[in-house]
Amino acid sequence: MTDLLDGSPVVREVLGEAYDRLAVFHAKLMAEGEPRGLIGPRDVPIVWERHILNSAAIVPFVRDAVRACGRNTIADIGSGGGFPGIVVAACMPDCKVTLVEPMERRVTWLEECVREMDLRNVRVRRARAEELMPAPRKGNGGGRRGSGARRNDNGSQHGGANAGGHAERFGVVTCRAVAPMTKLSGWTLPLLAPGGRLVALKGRSAQAEIEKADKVIRQYGGVHPRVVEAAVGPGLEPTHVVIVGKR
Repeated sequence: MTDLLDGSPVVREVLGEAYDRLAVFHAKLMAEGEPRGLIGPRDVPIVWERHILNSAAIVPFVRDAVRACGRNTIADIGSGGGFPGIVVAACMPDCKVTLVEPMERRVTWLEECVREMDLRNVRVRRARAEELMPAPRKGNGGGRRGSGARRNDNGSQHGGANAGGHAERFGVVTCRAVAPMTKLSGWTLPLLAPGGRLVALKGRSAQAEIEKADKVIRQYGGVHPRVVEAAVGPGLEPTHVVIVGKR
């Protein structure tokens, strides 16, 4: 089965210099994505549009966020098959991208993609988002059990916040189809540095989600939540992006 956009100039136009690396990603998804449970059978003919170009739609907003806060560190939460984290990393080689994924089989996939695409700006963390937050201190400087991350020989990390409870703060946090904003706010906003931004790919209910989550967003230091329409490519249906600043 082939992709409907194979050979289309739209793909090269949108991806620019990132095309060659993302063509490697596309080929791997076409060959292995469905058997490994990373994409559904109906996705196979539309991998370029639904997964790669859709992910690339957030890149302009991530670039703006990096410039605004002055930090080139990005965390992609619930990276799964690599959407949008792998695509963002390929499009923004000057930024340091951390792919955060709790499932071992998906971590293995992400590590393979990073290696085969030669993405030198990426590290993979096997963890849940909340495990990257500072561990609470108890007694004589003790923190949450198992808070130190373990590094593998291949450069990926397993575990939670850095030893001593000093968690990294990112300039941008990205995600796609992870959870509704009522939950996502508490998982992502604490990972942002002051002035950073959450940039999340969402569906058509995005505005309703941020209205419902208004109290939670403010609780975790979120400011100016908004929904923007993001172009996917000429002649393709646009997507929706939620942007939330960090106080």
